[in-house]
Amino acid sequence: MTTAITPKWHTTAEVAEMLGFGLSKTKALVLSGEIRSVKVGRNRRILPAWVDEYVNRCAAEAERWAA
Repeated sequence: MTTAITPKWHTTAEVAEMLGFGLSKTKALVLSGEIRSVKVGRNRRILPAWVDEYVNRCAAEAERWAA
């Protein structure tokens, strides 16, 4: 039996791929604070919940503009 390991956090590149964004746009969102992140050494890491927060916030804004 194999156990699947679920990542606890993601790299900026992984988040870019998940969202369908380019790496530059994702890095800009992280540096502006729109996507929360934590710095671990020289690298940024993003919790899955923080990606969900960003997506939910974008969806809520889209609904607000559509109303």
